[in-house]
Amino acid sequence: MCGAFRTVVLRGWIAGGLVAGLLMLLASAVRAEDKPVWHAPFGGVFNANFTFTTDYSYAGVSAAGRKPAFQPGLDYRTPTLLEDPQLWLYLGLWGSNIVEPAGSGVEADISGGVKFKPTDRLRLDFGYVYVTYPGFAPSLSYNYGDFSINADYDFGPAQLNARLRFSPDSFGGSGWEFNKRGFLTVPLDDYLKLGDKVSVKTYGSLGNFSVQRYVQYGLGVPEYWYWQFGFLVSAFGLDMNFAYTDANIGWAGCGGNANCDARVFFAVSKIF
Repeated sequence: MCGAFRTVVLRGWIAGGLVAGLLMLLASAVRAEDKPVWHAPFGGVFNANFTFTTDYSYAGVSAAGRKPAFQPGLDYRTPTLLEDPQLWLYLGLWGSNIVEPAGSGVEADISGGVKFKPTDRLRLDFGYVYVTYPGFAPSLSYNYGDFSINADYDFGPAQLNARLRFSPDSFGGSGWEFNKRGFLTVPLDDYLKLGDKVSVKTYGSLGNFSVQRYVQYGLGVPEYWYWQFGFLVSAFGLDMNFAYTDANIGWAGCGGNANCDARVFFAVSKIF
């Protein structure tokens, strides 16, 4: 993606995030658990989500050439299979327009996993996502799979998410890839009284990305740090993300383009 640089948002659903793309995905996953909309087979529920973002950004790098993106998704959650601890399974489909070294196209992700809550405050998520690029030549080896572990802990005044993602053979046949990230969210409803239909949170994240064959991946460096800060606003049925993101890659490390430069973006999502 991103000219000579490869980025992708994985369902965690979070999105994460989740990640305007990633943040909206994480928000979608949370909403899917809290507000089921219509019934699905085997006693489960479906939820659809649609996101418009001014920049599909992940790990501090634009995945759409710093252009707007439209991202539909569909989630399935089983009923609670165990009560103590609570345990359920999930599946997800998600897509976005993207820009790859081989040109513009579409990314389609298929994800699944298991979530459980050992305590009221702790939630764990073990998942897998298969990332595909319909329309691109198989010889490019764009398609790949990613394993993920997410841990969410609610401290009360703040919520902390820790995430680890690993691919044994990442984008473009670039070998192993690790993506580690911490994400802290602080609700502001006690400080900002905006009415019963408006909820505001602020957040910050810090992550580290590394890949084995970084040149083949499209990077000029084998490892880099990225960070993001912003506000998540839920109002009148819409989820909005106002964010600033950056990474310590530099122009050369990003393949000689501006996709890694610091920037501000906006995303709005609707859950059905």
